[in-house]
Amino acid sequence: MTSFPSSRPFALPAPAVASSPSVWARTATRAAAAVLLACGGLSGLVCPAYAMPAGAIGSGARAAPADEPVRLDRDGQITDKVGALGDRRAAVADALDRLYDDRRVQLFVAYVRDFSGRPARDWAHATAERNGLGTDDVLLAVATHDRQYAYSAERGGRFSEAQLGEVAATAVEPALRQRDWARAAIGAAGGFGAVLAGEPVPRPAITPGEADPGGGGGGDDGVAGDLVLPVIAVGVAGTFAAVAYRRRKRRFTTRTTPGGWGEGQRLTPLPDLDARAGHLLVETDDAVRTSAEELGFATAQFGEEAARPFAAAVAYAREELTAAFRLRQRLDDAYPEDEATRRRMLDEIVARCTEAGRRLDAEAAAFDELRSLERTAPSALEHAETVLRQVDARALEAESTLKELRTAYAPTSTEAVVGSVAQAKDRLAFAASQLHQARTAVDAADNGTAAVHLRAAEGAVDQAGTFVEGVVRLAGELAEADRRLPGALSETEADLADARGLLTGAGAGTPTADLRGRIARAESVVAEVERARAAGAYDPIDALRRVEEADAALDHALAGARQRESEDDRARTLLGQALLTARSAVAAARDYVTTHRGAVGAEARTRLAEAERHLERAEGPGGPGAPAAALAGAQRADSLARQAQALAERDVRAYGNPYGGGLGAGGRGGGMGGAVLGGIVLGEVLGGLGRGAGGGRGGGGFGGAGPGAFGGGGTRGRMGGGGRF
Repeated sequence: MTSFPSSRPFALPAPAVASSPSVWARTATRAAAAVLLACGGLSGLVCPAYAMPAGAIGSGARAAPADEPVRLDRDGQITDKVGALGDRRAAVADALDRLYDDRRVQLFVAYVRDFSGRPARDWAHATAERNGLGTDDVLLAVATHDRQYAYSAERGGRFSEAQLGEVAATAVEPALRQRDWARAAIGAAGGFGAVLAGEPVPRPAITPGEADPGGGGGGDDGVAGDLVLPVIAVGVAGTFAAVAYRRRKRRFTTRTTPGGWGEGQRLTPLPDLDARAGHLLVETDDAVRTSAEELGFATAQFGEEAARPFAAAVAYAREELTAAFRLRQRLDDAYPEDEATRRRMLDEIVARCTEAGRRLDAEAAAFDELRSLERTAPSALEHAETVLRQVDARALEAESTLKELRTAYAPTSTEAVVGSVAQAKDRLAFAASQLHQARTAVDAADNGTAAVHLRAAEGAVDQAGTFVEGVVRLAGELAEADRRLPGALSETEADLADARGLLTGAGAGTPTADLRGRIARAESVVAEVERARAAGAYDPIDALRRVEEADAALDHALAGARQRESEDDRARTLLGQALLTARSAVAAARDYVTTHRGAVGAEARTRLAEAERHLERAEGPGGPGAPAAALAGAQRADSLARQAQALAERDVRAYGNPYGGGLGAGGRGGGMGGAVLGGIVLGEVLGGLGRGAGGGRGGGGFGGAGPGAFGGGGTRGRMGGGGRF
């Protein structure tokens, strides 16, 4: 077994209790230690009276390194860094093997000295994630010296939080209280097997063991040694502490980096804070999208009234996320902020994303109870299989529609959906594979496993439907743009006539260069579009966009010569065209980000969120001058959406397209690559599909990850508990 060194050599001390008789003694020890450190560390000072060999203070205590999240033993499911199990290790291994043989659940146990000052649950989650534990894996971690424990399991896996808590309270914690380290693991294995069998968790037969196999002393050991230290050491230590404090304060107050240090607390470096904000934007956006999808399933199954509180949570989270994206857009624009303002805005992004996730997490347990896929797995499976067949049929229709579009229009008109049918088939292949595994689990009366595969299948079918709907929607948009284009060309020709007249009537000395440029631009666009239409196949949406932009530029030049009422009428005319192109661009970008969100980063999502915001405002009611403002908003939405699409495609190219790498429909993994790319399965494809801890036995077939679920970052991660014993 390999021992990993820690960057934190000492465990944090437990808080002192005022009534303890050894508090003063421990304080004296620390003071004297400070003196010795000062003597050795400050040049020019000699402390012969207190010179003593290193290690003389508290020599009866065994100092041991703290344990950061560890790499679990590669040769098995037991990691014992403190020798807690002794000659009972084989008995623990037998219990873990029985649990796997009977229930296909891997229980990993880790015994360490302490949790490096981290909260126990955080340490366990970090260790589980570091080692790729999946949906069929559970970690039990025990810090023998600090008398803390924690357990960690993938949310959406085989166990509910209530079941995990029951096993911990009944079979684990009683054994730990009596220092029966082996029985805690054996009891956990037996308890997990019992809850999966629908039986009561058995209470363990306990044999008390060694109090602190991890060593490190503690308690009041060595108090006598503490008391013999000279009392004067306290005063001397105070003197040196004051000197050190003044020097430290000077360092803090002479720093030139604004906000770099606070009084004894270092602020997060700005690049790190920026990176954290970007990560949270992506994580929260994924959580909102997945929660909205899950909400759709629940609404279809139980009705809007039952789903109302969850719809409210999604709406609230979406509002917070939109505000966070708005801040990100301001940070990304061409107007730089000073460092203090930038830090404040990044902090607000973090706070808003955190609040959005908290709101979703608050409803996650109730949502799971409403859907309860484990209880309703047979009927939910039948419904999912029916929907799969329906979407599969629609995919065939979309394939035919796409062929017709590519014949009727220019290739650029269908670029946004050119791979949609293939990707829909990829998602459907993955869904079919998951439904087959769910059916096998239902037949074996293992509804817990069936629920995991059902959730993944539902997400895949939903994304397949998104791809199909994208093709159908584009067909309608192209037809509508083709219908509108002749009228738009006529309007532009009329504006050109007005502009030419204005140019002719301009007096000597009147600047006309700008107007001449706008006229030339509009004439060029009209001529190019007319030639494309005459040639046959062309891109109606792009043509309408170009004509509308050129006409809007002419309107701006003519504004001074027109009455307000006339300007609003012209803006209304242009607005319909602008909204059509904006809706098309926003919908295409939204679908792309939704179905590729496993690879799309914060920048593309920020542009999309801003595009959606501008489009919503353009479509909403307004007061005087609203048509002109709405027109500008629609044009801005269209531009931002096209930026979002380009950025998202860049992210996917950098990530690696699974459809060309053998992971698509019919390829290795049965569509798993597309499921990861689409964010249906959380995690990454690393070192081969299905890779997980313990040789790939765990993970429910998802390679150390699981399907997304309703909830925020806490729900999408791991669940667990623990505490002191």
